[in-house]
Amino acid sequence: MGRIFLAACMALALLTGVPGEAVAGIPAAYQPIVIEPTGAPAKTEFDLTDALARARRENKSLYVYLGASDCRFCRKYEAFLDAHADELQAEFAARYLVVDLRSSLSRPSGQVFIKVGDKSLPYAEFQASIGDERARLLVYPSVWLLDAQARPLMQMPSGAGTFSTVPEQLEILHLVQ
Repeated sequence: MGRIFLAACMALALLTGVPGEAVAGIPAAYQPIVIEPTGAPAKTEFDLTDALARARRENKSLYVYLGASDCRFCRKYEAFLDAHADELQAEFAARYLVVDLRSSLSRPSGQVFIKVGDKSLPYAEFQASIGDERARLLVYPSVWLLDAQARPLMQMPSGAGTFSTVPEQLEILHLVQ
C-alpha cells in the first residue's frame, strides 16, 4: 500500500509540475548540449564528436563544462550562471556552443574518457592531447574552450572559485588571458 501511495504522489508531482530536486548542470538559458556518459560502470565516456560537427557547421567554438552531480563547487558555478543569465547568455551564444558533460565525484579519473571521432582517451591523456598545461588531476568543475577541431583556445583555470564574477566570466569568453 505504501509503495502505491508513493508512486501515485510522484506521478501527481510530475503531472502537476510540483518542483522536485533541482537538476544539476548548466542552466537551460544557455541551451547546453547535454552529454551523459556511456560505458558505465567501468568506463565513463563523453563523446564530443557530434558537438564538434555542429560547431563546424555553425562556425562556433565549444565551451565544454565537466561538472559532477554531487559537487558543491559545480552547483555554485551553475547558480552563478543562472543568476547572471541576462548578462552572460548572449555572450556565450555569440561564439560558443555550451557542452555540459555530466559526471559524478565517484568516478575516478582513470575511468573518465573523452571521445572525439574514433579516438577515446582517458581524461589525463585527453588533456595532454589538447595541450592543456594544468595538472592532470580530475578537478570539478573543469572547463575547456575548444575550437571546432578540438584544439584549445586558451589555457583555463579549474576548480573552486573559478569565474566567480561577471567580468571574470566575460574575460574567459573573450579569450583574455
